[in-house]
Amino acid sequence: MMEGVATLTESSDPVSSATSLPSDPRPADQLKSHWYAAHVCSRHEKQVARQLEERHVSYFLPVYRSVRRWKDRRKELDLVLFPGYVFVHLDLKDRLRVLQVPSVVRFVSFNGRPAALPDAEIEVLVNGLAKGVRAEPHPYLKVGHRVRVKYGPLAGTQGILVRRKDKFRVVLSIDLIMRSVAVEVDEADVEAC
Repeated sequence: MMEGVATLTESSDPVSSATSLPSDPRPADQLKSHWYAAHVCSRHEKQVARQLEERHVSYFLPVYRSVRRWKDRRKELDLVLFPGYVFVHLDLKDRLRVLQVPSVVRFVSFNGRPAALPDAEIEVLVNGLAKGVRAEPHPYLKVGHRVRVKYGPLAGTQGILVRRKDKFRVVLSIDLIMRSVAVEVDEADVEAC
């Protein structure tokens, strides 16, 4: 299940949307929109997502449905798949619009510069969750039997195959934030890498 994917409104000013201006000293790869991971305060992900939507910033907040039991009742909750993170899709020059949102701490960075996530990893998550793929958090894994999903909404995705009871799961890892998510797959839908 997916909490939200909002779209960034395009500027009508042709100069501000150009990708290479001679007066701009930044490399051309920084002038394109990419996915970035914004680190947010604990349990503030949905609040940050609402504020990003109000500011017309494209974001992705993946959630999953979990049943919680108490002594007197059971309740289904929508929980954040990657606690502490909201993914934003924007030009690096627009990062201040995100950093000014209360509860946004920083962007995940290397050498002081926000690190772009591989677009394919986020797009696979967006498409898979939109098509109803069941996902839940999983401890981050780096080594194991690597497999590639052959069929379905996650086709082409690589991950680590694990078994849980009688079902197969593929653990997809986002290396930049060192988080993983497990999705259920049919055994026939995966092949060794």
